[in-house]
Amino acid sequence: MNAPSHPPLRGLYAITPARPPAGTTLLECVSGHLAGGARVIQYRDKRDDRGARERTARELLAACRARAIPLIINDDVELAARVGADGVHLGRDDPAYDQARQRLGPAALIGVSCYDELARAQEAAARGADYVAFGSFFPSATKPSAVRANPDLLRRARARLDLPLVAIGGITPDNAPALIEAGADMLAVIGGLLADGSPREAARAYARLFGPGHGD
Repeated sequence: MNAPSHPPLRGLYAITPARPPAGTTLLECVSGHLAGGARVIQYRDKRDDRGARERTARELLAACRARAIPLIINDDVELAARVGADGVHLGRDDPAYDQARQRLGPAALIGVSCYDELARAQEAAARGADYVAFGSFFPSATKPSAVRANPDLLRRARARLDLPLVAIGGITPDNAPALIEAGADMLAVIGGLLADGSPREAARAYARLFGPGHGD
């Protein structure tokens, strides 16, 4: 995989919704998030239509490349390899980390969902993961039955791990500061980016929480 260099993993980690807001396309939505300051885009698509997912992934990758922002593919290592995405995000039931690294190469960004499990995060870090994600920290409409995590988990992980920590699950601009204070380097958001009529302004509200240079 010949992925370009990427900015530090800090800031808004925007995840694509199952459906874009009415009156817009997914590409327009993601372009707005990029303009608003997103530092990572994750393409999450559970459809069985392989061709449609590949076409969409290539469109999003072009938009991300134009801003030198990495595109991560959720779950699908082979899709990431086919389109030349910057990496993949793996959950509990996805291909093993070692398999993904072998397929995508040393330059790929590989993230691992760790739910409320510090031990899982430590194992992922030892294997070479580029970031780990914890949550859900708050109730989430996307995954209402998701395991819940406590912000103290971020503090414990920050003390033990030297890699970026991603917080996910029901995050809003109002409850996000507590997660950043606890050690989150990135905020992964889906539904919260759809709450505002403007994808750009919705993204900017999160990005600016990380200080100067974010969301400007």
